[in-house]
Amino acid sequence: MTIQNLFSESDMKAFAPSEKVGVIATVTPDGLPHLSLLTSVMASTPTQLTIGEFCKGVSKDYMQQTRKTGFAVVTLDKKLWRGKALWTHLKKEGPEYEVYNQQPMFRYNTYFGINTVHYLDLKETTQGAPLPLAAIAVSAVLTAIAKGGAVQSGSAKALSPFGKNLFNRLDSLKFLSFIGDDGFPSIIPVIQCQACGESRLAFHPGAFADELHRLEAGKTMAIFGLTMQMEDVLVRGVFQGYARRRGIRLGTLDIDWVYNSMPPNHGQIYPPLPLKAVVDF
Repeated sequence: MTIQNLFSESDMKAFAPSEKVGVIATVTPDGLPHLSLLTSVMASTPTQLTIGEFCKGVSKDYMQQTRKTGFAVVTLDKKLWRGKALWTHLKKEGPEYEVYNQQPMFRYNTYFGINTVHYLDLKETTQGAPLPLAAIAVSAVLTAIAKGGAVQSGSAKALSPFGKNLFNRLDSLKFLSFIGDDGFPSIIPVIQCQACGESRLAFHPGAFADELHRLEAGKTMAIFGLTMQMEDVLVRGVFQGYARRRGIRLGTLDIDWVYNSMPPNHGQIYPPLPLKAVVDF
């Protein structure tokens, strides 16, 4: 994996369409990883990323508060870029604002357009590379075989049936994030990741093996699952390390927090929050 500190012309062109998957990792004020789907991420210059805001979520607040971000971009031809960037400022006008609002997705949208542009200085990026689909497929099959041996009996029901189904779909994308020693959130694709019960996720480390094998047991991590229909769910928990399950090496994450990041109602799902009476209309 080659690391560079500049986007090439081909990188910038690949990031330009709104029809792509853009995942942004941020750091919460408590120092925890958070992941969001932000397809508006673009490379505006060789050293700068922009993110167009059309829906207010906590990720934009975290970007401004803690500034350090990670990103992963997957284009329609299944090429992947990953990197790190530092949030610097935002604007509500200017050339990038005009570019965003001229895109068909926003120009002809009756309900919303881009209202704010966030600017980030690029720190590092990988070169665009094809997803290792063969390794992912093998790891997904091995995960499906072994995950039954990792189910926790009597555990809390953190995942709803919707969440379990989303993570178990072989056509859904999943990304893992943790906070590195430099304070930046790192992102690793774990497309092979699946649910084993309602409180645990599992994955065989065959795809992106070098990075996954370096994960530290006991560390808090987040895993974001999404479908191409823009359905998604974010979980966070403690990585339990690797163990043999039915003879197959499997990593597991015990879920202690679940978040709905889909508009119009972003919010924590698990642990459930108490209902509050509406007193201000």
